Amino acid sequence: MYSVKEMYYTLQGEGAQTGRAAVFVRFAGCNLWTGREKDRQRAVCKFCDTEFVGTDGPGGGKFAHAAALAEAAAKHWPQDVPAQGKPYFVCTGGEPLLQLDTAAIRAMQALGFEVGVETNGTLAAPPELDWICVSPKANATLLQQQGNELKLVYPQSEPEAQPERFEHLAFDNFFLQPLDGEHTDRNMRLALDYCLAHPQWKLSLQTHKILGIA
Repeated sequence: MYSVKEMYYTLQGEGAQTGRAAVFVRFAGCNLWTGREKDRQRAVCKFCDTEFVGTDGPGGGKFAHAAALAEAAAKHWPQDVPAQGKPYFVCTGGEPLLQLDTAAIRAMQALGFEVGVETNGTLAAPPELDWICVSPKANATLLQQQGNELKLVYPQSEPEAQPERFEHLAFDNFFLQPLDGEHTDRNMRLALDYCLAHPQWKLSLQTHKILGIA
């Protein structure tokens, strides 16, 4: 059984795949926060900006097996829109690797889709994935230490979440993404300055928020 908060077709807004058309499959649940505001200050991850509780979002629901999940997700790719290369699924959350497994990945790939994941890195990613984006969080054990991109929300005050802790890991791309919220402008400047001083890191903006899309 797979529990999904929502599924929808949009453009990827962050990181190396920014601007790419994709079907987002947002799995319900997370291992670093319950998703309830009353628990935020006690959570490992306190700055999440995503609703991932329940299965009541657009396209959400419970799917009994991998094929049912893949077929439901594929229906969100417009039939009259040709993909340049392969169409793309982004599996996100919450924490998608609590549910996303080899069976689901293979079922999605069997329908012709590339499959990417956005994970906090506390769980091992199945090797069948086409794209792995890890967004590490302070005070959370980073188990997945390789992939296509590491996207660090910045700044985080804890020493465990400073960029230099991650720069030696086996990722193809390293991104700093300014922490959104009350001090967004300041955080943008801090991230920009850090990237200028450390060219290994690239700046990732949440372009979907700038554009006002999902």
